[in-house]
Amino acid sequence: MSKDLVVILTALNLEYQAVRKKLAGPHVHRHERGTRFEVGTVQGTSCRVALGLTNKGNHSAAVIAERAIQEFSPAAVLFVGVAGALWDTAKLGDVVMATHVYAYHGGTSEDDGLKARPRVWEAAHGISQLGSHLARVNDWADETSGGRRAPQVRFGAIAAGEVVQNSKISAEARWIRQHYNDALAIEMEAAGVAQAGHLNGAPVAIIRGISDRADGTKSSEKDRNWQPRAAANAAAFATRLAVELVGEQEQIAMSQAGRAHAADTPEERVSNTAHNSTVGIMAGSVKESSVYMNVDPKVTSPADLVAELDGFREHLKRHHANGALDDDTYREALGELGFARRAARENTPESSKTATMALKRLRGLVAEFPELVATLAPLVVAAGDLS
Repeated sequence: MSKDLVVILTALNLEYQAVRKKLAGPHVHRHERGTRFEVGTVQGTSCRVALGLTNKGNHSAAVIAERAIQEFSPAAVLFVGVAGALWDTAKLGDVVMATHVYAYHGGTSEDDGLKARPRVWEAAHGISQLGSHLARVNDWADETSGGRRAPQVRFGAIAAGEVVQNSKISAEARWIRQHYNDALAIEMEAAGVAQAGHLNGAPVAIIRGISDRADGTKSSEKDRNWQPRAAANAAAFATRLAVELVGEQEQIAMSQAGRAHAADTPEERVSNTAHNSTVGIMAGSVKESSVYMNVDPKVTSPADLVAELDGFREHLKRHHANGALDDDTYREALGELGFARRAARENTPESSKTATMALKRLRGLVAEFPELVATLAPLVVAAGDLS
């Protein structure tokens, strides 16, 4: 699993562009079957996002979501865009994060009417908890102007069907109110994404900005005005959620690596870095050797950091040679390592930040290997300290 990468999918170009504006340095990543994603980082962070367009409908969304999960092995999949509100609870511009998703078109037609047979997917507990936390903190929204009401985050069911719902009085609208009256919003892709996540063991979050009320006003001037705002609000919340998800994964990986490192570390060890050995010392002084006890050698200059990064490259080579690191991960890891090394040699405050972000991305790539994470952890800190 790529602990530093989150997949974000959208159905419409309008929604895609709203997310893309949040990314720095997006570059095209082409799937072997032709599907194009753009991979970038959320601005000002080390969180990587693979952004893709599914087009409308649950079936298309399921296929592209499956493809994205297989291609990137992400920490999570977020489906982001606009939806119609079914009740007045969610105001125009608000964001709805699904607690569960109904595929409401499942049913059986009998003499006494259509009986509902829905499929239901619940949101992953960890993502739901994190989303609720961000809603309480309430610092995710972009700045509003002109006294405009700040968007709120609502939590509840989302209904996903196969038709555009644009009436409150049609037979289908009445049927939805009868069988799915706890659904806050309605759209056409969430069920497909939820199914793909379920089959692949990938956490999924559905995040929708409310652009209309599914009441016959879709495609009106009002709807056209609200769509960009609703999409922007959904993108703002989703990218903030992605950053927090990756941050949690990094903390978990660091904690696991720390425990593994502590378990493998003898108490009161004495290491001689000149000869890579454990020695006992009885002397008034030690010359031509760096001796340290119970701590890693301190990086005090860019040259020291570059040397340590060169040493880390050897660790990567060994993991690749023994088959632990696959070819793609190894190439990406070397790329991030080279990026950090070049930035460290420049020795400026900005290059220090660049080196730190590259090393954090590298840490995400090797997060499954506690030994590598433990070795890299002090180098991430050292890169920041050189600013």
